[in-house]
Amino acid sequence: MSTPHSNKAKAFLENQKYAQWHDATFWSVRTKRDNMAMGLEEWEQLREKASAIKKHTISHLDKYLEQFASNAEKNGCIVHWAKDAAEFNSIVLEILKEHNVKKMVKSKSMLTEECEMNPFLEKNGIEVVETDLGERIIQLKGQKPSHIVMPAIHLNHDDVGELFEEKLGTEPGNHDPTYLTYMARLSLRNEFLTAQAGMTGANFGIAETGDIVVCTNEGNADMSTSCPKLHIAAIGLEKVIPNYDCLAVFQRMLCRAGTGQPTTTYTSHFRKARPTAQKMHIILVDNGRSEWVANPEHWETLKCIRCGSCMNTCPVYRRSGGYSYSYFIPGPVGINLGMLRNVKEHSGNVSACTLCLSCQTVCPVKIDLGDQVYKWRQQLDEFGTANKDKKRMCMGMKMLFGSSGMYNTAMKFAPMANWVPSFLMECGLNPWADGHKMMKFPRHSFQELWRKGKV
Repeated sequence: MSTPHSNKAKAFLENQKYAQWHDATFWSVRTKRDNMAMGLEEWEQLREKASAIKKHTISHLDKYLEQFASNAEKNGCIVHWAKDAAEFNSIVLEILKEHNVKKMVKSKSMLTEECEMNPFLEKNGIEVVETDLGERIIQLKGQKPSHIVMPAIHLNHDDVGELFEEKLGTEPGNHDPTYLTYMARLSLRNEFLTAQAGMTGANFGIAETGDIVVCTNEGNADMSTSCPKLHIAAIGLEKVIPNYDCLAVFQRMLCRAGTGQPTTTYTSHFRKARPTAQKMHIILVDNGRSEWVANPEHWETLKCIRCGSCMNTCPVYRRSGGYSYSYFIPGPVGINLGMLRNVKEHSGNVSACTLCLSCQTVCPVKIDLGDQVYKWRQQLDEFGTANKDKKRMCMGMKMLFGSSGMYNTAMKFAPMANWVPSFLMECGLNPWADGHKMMKFPRHSFQELWRKGKV
């Protein structure tokens, strides 16, 4: 079992100045989302529509996947099916070797993070260059994304400046964000021009036409497919939707929910290889999704469109950071995806939830994220991953609340705790004292005051 979320969160909170900045930054994004949502009278109707589309598509996934693959092949694309991460990585390597590719530029894709494609290809002699600025920064730093939309949000401009001095040879001490962005652009321009292949993820796959749709703010997907002659698109099975009418619903919601913008700067559509290009390959990846569809309590997680709004609003994520979670996707949706992937490895995340349900309140496709976390918690004992201390506490509380005599006696003598010296009460033996001051018990309980008619 992985390290509990609480332990990693404690390390994150050691830097209180940064923790407060992290919290405020994501709350500002949540505020932008709210402003965008309130600007559309039909926002809640769009959420209902988006949820219904996803539910319909996922429950008829076999039909739409076949339709998508058939139309993509009619367009001249080569379609591959990968049952798991290992097969996906092998297919990508085989395609690259067939075309003698030594360097591949890559647009941001959480699916390739999920399958750990980059280290696999690098072990096999293929250079992979991330072209999303945030992804490029953390690639140079040797880190994982801390957020699915803003992967390098945990780094400030000084961190990036020092990194670029080391990796890109920028001016020492010049940490101006405009300068650093310019230097990153120069570096990436060379990578685009010298790569033999480009890879994109896919925000959506259109079954009716066989199109891949990619949404970016930097145009990196366009550059990754315009310069190299070979285009490989990786898409999870759940990203397929029926038609362009459905895309119109999601396109209005994705960026508003994720970053508080009306739309992404670029919404790119790829139907076939360019006339001057060699080929376009599309790899449809299962990697557990067909099993998740059959899970009656947790299939809704597959509705996710990866906007990140659940993370932006989550009070736990905002105050603990992305690296406090054991799964590569943090926050509410990451808790649920991680549990679907491996309950033993990721059970430590389910405590990272206050059950405030803010996540499912803002989710553009109305996934019941908080409800699902609650359901996972009820199964921890069954999985053998329940916290032993919490189990003992629950047993004690059951005894206390199950006996009126014991409860009334406890309430009567509870104020005596107020006389215990603070250094004895607020110590390592009392977990509640870690980050809290012990409460002062009132002299008379509410029950006692009620009986005397004083409330």
